[in-house]
Amino acid sequence: MSKTQKIIYWIATVWLSLGMLSSAVVQLLKIPEGVEAVARLGYPSYLLTILGIWKILGVVAILAPKLPLLKEWAYAGFFFVASGAAISHITMGEPFGEVFPSLLLLVLTVVSWYFRPESRKLEI
Repeated sequence: MSKTQKIIYWIATVWLSLGMLSSAVVQLLKIPEGVEAVARLGYPSYLLTILGIWKILGVVAILAPKLPLLKEWAYAGFFFVASGAAISHITMGEPFGEVFPSLLLLVLTVVSWYFRPESRKLEI
């Protein structure tokens, strides 16, 4: 793995982790704007707690050394959460400003997964 690839991996992974962690905190604290957004999309508010906990656990899994199988599951979860959020916002006809954070997290998930070092990959 080249130095450039390592830099891309760590930039994407740090930004992905910060994004997931900050959204998890908003969800767990049930910030009014977050609760309203979830209700606007037609989802129950208890989903915020579930997503918040899983996002924090996913960040821990992605940042921890080794644990390649757990990392694969975390990346898959982040992919489903970000793509599901983007699709939900688009389906409800929300403006691009509401869709963009989900799309950004989706791109960061894919970039981080693609550029992860060999030591963080699952050997099949």
